[in-house]
Amino acid sequence: MIMAEERTLILVKPDGVAAGHIGEVITRLERRQYTITALKVIQATPELLAQHYAAHVGKPYYPAMEEYMMEKPLVAIIASGNNIVAQFRRMAGNTKPDEAPLGTIRGDFGRNWGEGPIRNVVHSSDSVESADREMRIWFPELF
Repeated sequence: MIMAEERTLILVKPDGVAAGHIGEVITRLERRQYTITALKVIQATPELLAQHYAAHVGKPYYPAMEEYMMEKPLVAIIASGNNIVAQFRRMAGNTKPDEAPLGTIRGDFGRNWGEGPIRNVVHSSDSVESADREMRIWFPELF
C-alpha cells in the first residue's frame, strides 16, 4: 500500500519554546525523514487563536487556553511526508502529558499542573482536512 504525501501543522507552544524544545521537535521530525517546508516564530493573537480553536471559543476553559497560547511566542511548522498527520500525532503522544508514554514529545516534556490549561508542548493537526485549514491560518502568505 502506497501512502500519499501529506502536510501537517505543528505548533511548538509557548511552554515548549520557553523550555528550549524547538530543536528536539525538529530533530524528531528529521530523524523520521519528514521535511520541514515552512517554519516561523510568531506571537499568537486573539484573532489567530479564535480561528484556530473555533470549536472551543465560548467554552469555560477557552480564556485560560487563549492566555496560555499568548504567554510567549510559539513556533509554527509545516512538515510533510508520507502519513505525517497520524505519525506526528503518535510522536506527540496523548494530549494529557501524564497519560502520554515516555518517548513521546508530551510524555517527555509536557506537564499537567492540575490548574489551568495543560502544558503539552505541541499542537498537531488531527486530520489532513484540519491541517489544511490550520496551515492557512498560521501561514496565510503561502496560500
